[in-house]
Amino acid sequence: MSTKNPNILALIPARGGSKGIPRKNVRLIAGRPLIAYSIEHALKSRFIGRVVVSTDDEEIAAAARAAGAEVPFMRPAEFAQDLSPDLDVFRHALQWLRDRENYIPEMVVHLRPTGPVRRIELIDEAISRVVANPKADALRSVSVPSLTPYKMWRVDHGLLQPLLTVPGVKEPYSMPRQMLPEVYWQNGYVDIVRACTVLEKNSMTGDTILPFVVTDHIYELDYEESIPEVEMVLQKLARGETVSFAQVQRHSV
Repeated sequence: MSTKNPNILALIPARGGSKGIPRKNVRLIAGRPLIAYSIEHALKSRFIGRVVVSTDDEEIAAAARAAGAEVPFMRPAEFAQDLSPDLDVFRHALQWLRDRENYIPEMVVHLRPTGPVRRIELIDEAISRVVANPKADALRSVSVPSLTPYKMWRVDHGLLQPLLTVPGVKEPYSMPRQMLPEVYWQNGYVDIVRACTVLEKNSMTGDTILPFVVTDHIYELDYEESIPEVEMVLQKLARGETVSFAQVQRHSV
C-alpha cells in the first residue's frame, strides 16, 4: 500500500559539468538518460512524496521533467563547480523551497544519478529507519569495503607511516583482517538527512547518524569502463530477468 508523504522529499543533484563521463547525466544508458533511473526510483518509492532535481543545466532539466521530476529552480553556477560540496547544493535547494513555496520537508532522500541500479525496497527500508528514529539527524548507506584501511599507508617525508592505528596493537597492518576492527565505507546508494540538519546545523549528517548497511553490489557510473556492465544489468531488469545483487567477493588479506 502506498503511503506517499509530501514531507519526504527526494533531491537529485545533477550538474552539467561532469568530468569522468562528459554529459553523463543525460547520457543514454540502456536507452534512457542516466538521470531518469534515479527519478524512477524516487517515484516508485512507497513514501517519497516529492521528487526535485537540482541542476545548472537546461538539457538536464528537460530530461528530468520528461522523466517525471520537478525542476522548480536552476542551481546557481557557484554551487555547480567540480568541488562544490553537497551541503551547498542541499542548503540552496531547501532555502529556495522554503522562501519561494513555504515548503520545508521533514526529511530529504539523497539519490545520486550515478547509481542507476537500486532496489526500491531498500530505499523504503532506509526511510522507515529514519522515521522510526526521530532523534536521528541523518542516515548513511554503507558497505563492508573490499580492503581494510588498517592495511593502508601514507608517505611522510619519504617514509611509510600507517594510515590508522589500533590501541594496544603494535602492527595492525601485519594482523589478519579478521582480527582488525570492522569498518564501513559510504557507498552513496541512498542517504537521508533531515531538513533541519541542513538548515539549522549547517551539516549533511548532524551528530546522530544511522548506519544502513547495504550488502548488494554497488553499481556506480563514474567512468566509461563501467557503462557496459551497468547497461547489461539494466537491460536484464527491463526484461524482467533475475539479477544477482550479491556483493562482489571481498579480499581476505
